[in-house]
Amino acid sequence: MQFDAERTVEHYIKRRFPPALFKNLFLDLEDRLRASALKAFTMVRDHAGLDPRGSRELEGQARFRMMEKGFRETCELHGGKLLENGIIPFTDLKIFQPFMRFEVNGQGVIFGLAAIPEPKALPVKNMSRKAGVTLNYYLSPRLDLDGTGPKIGDILILLLVARDREQAGKISEFAIGVIDAGYEQYLFYEPLDKYLEGYADEPVIAPAPSSGTGAKAPVISLKKTIKPFVPPERPDGDNDNDRDTK
Repeated sequence: MQFDAERTVEHYIKRRFPPALFKNLFLDLEDRLRASALKAFTMVRDHAGLDPRGSRELEGQARFRMMEKGFRETCELHGGKLLENGIIPFTDLKIFQPFMRFEVNGQGVIFGLAAIPEPKALPVKNMSRKAGVTLNYYLSPRLDLDGTGPKIGDILILLLVARDREQAGKISEFAIGVIDAGYEQYLFYEPLDKYLEGYADEPVIAPAPSSGTGAKAPVISLKKTIKPFVPPERPDGDNDNDRDTK
């Protein structure tokens, strides 16, 4: 698929999931998930009584499950809807993670969470993510014979989280990523702070839940400084894939 200057994948993604409109969602997710990572670390350290290897494995499991819960609750606060019956829209593909749907101007975005061992690494391919990327077929490069380019319909966008390997209980990077339909590469990857560049000075309230339940998201200003990423030096021990590897 060939894009002109006005229809790059980056431009298309940011139109579908506007950084300004969803800024408060991203900031709330960052705060909630950082807190979840720290809580998982202190819980295992103070109460598990395991050897170092067992502690790392348990912490990795607890961290992702706690972040997953925080992800769903925060998205719901900002108007996201859990996929009905755990099925990818317009398919019979089943998912086992909390994928949340947002809609802007009649176009849907399925938003998911994934841990990555280091920035720009693909997350583990599990049943949920493999099913989800099928929505990105029309974003993947191919000959654009009909001239339509990306079509109206849901796409899958992931919030990617890389833990800090130098500081236990910390997160080194959050990023927004879109994986191609073959699960081979990123069509779009951008650290969250860069994704939000230009939207720091004018807070915007994210959409309220359409059902009328839940509180409106608070107005929050973008943090001015972001901790630089420290490159990892040892293999990752995380596994966010237990129930999803069938």
